[in-house]
Amino acid sequence: GVQTCALPICEGETKKSEGGKSSYEELIVTKKLNVKWEDVVGLAPAKKAVKEAIIYPFQRPDLFPLGWPRGILFFGPPGCGKTLLAAAVATEIDATFVSIDAASIMSKWMGEAEQNVARLFGQARKTSLEGKPAIIFVDELDSLMGKHANEVGGEIRVRNQFLKEMDGIGDKGKNLHVYVIGATNKPWDLDWAFIRRFQKRILVPLPDHHTRLMMFKLYTASLQLAPDVKLQELARLSEGFSGSDIRDFNQSAQLKLIGEFFESGKASDRRAKPRPLTMEDFRQILEERKPSVSIDMLALYDRWFEAFKAL
Repeated sequence: GVQTCALPICEGETKKSEGGKSSYEELIVTKKLNVKWEDVVGLAPAKKAVKEAIIYPFQRPDLFPLGWPRGILFFGPPGCGKTLLAAAVATEIDATFVSIDAASIMSKWMGEAEQNVARLFGQARKTSLEGKPAIIFVDELDSLMGKHANEVGGEIRVRNQFLKEMDGIGDKGKNLHVYVIGATNKPWDLDWAFIRRFQKRILVPLPDHHTRLMMFKLYTASLQLAPDVKLQELARLSEGFSGSDIRDFNQSAQLKLIGEFFESGKASDRRAKPRPLTMEDFRQILEERKPSVSIDMLALYDRWFEAFKAL
């Protein structure tokens, strides 16, 4: 599987927090990943763009005399698979995957954040030179690289350091397999200096009808459904739902059914089972749950995509 790393700390380089961890260690979120390419439902254009930017150059660097993108930006509504896509890429090339929380860098450890950024990229370069690619995943990218009013000098220095490091991994003549994947729900908040360093800017959209159908099949596979449940119809009725909305929708239907089962008193009999989920159960949940992404927000994504897209 994919190795993840809590990057090594040089003694004396970071202060210890009250809990005994260095601030640098607390910035790094390590994840044990085993996300396969086929686990990412839909998103064909995004997958194609990522293959061209990361997977093909890793497999055959000799075919890319002009180099390849090192910065990839995923943007779009929340809950549509940006993090999942990054994790699947890391699995595909067996990369060291380091996920950092941009908000923590900018707030929690401001005094040390500059050095933390330098060490983060330094270790990623070292890993790559040893033959293992490295992916630095920055969630909530707008927290780190957005336009800030009343910002202090420390914030400016951190962002400048990040720009410098991104330029460093993209220098001509270096065949380093170090990639920065950024994810944001608010691309319009990003500074232009950062936007242009992400050579690939990829919209991760709401799922279309076919993708929603695949998601319903996935999330109901372990549930007991009545014969009247039509997944095609549920996919049609859930237009505008994100991937996480669809997961929560199915979970809510099951929770409601289990609640009814317990309230009936039947749950005390270990051999008893709840009734199957019916189409009416799902329709009731549809009445109670609305999409988490508004039409106005979707229009903003489309406008930004038209202005800045780089597939």
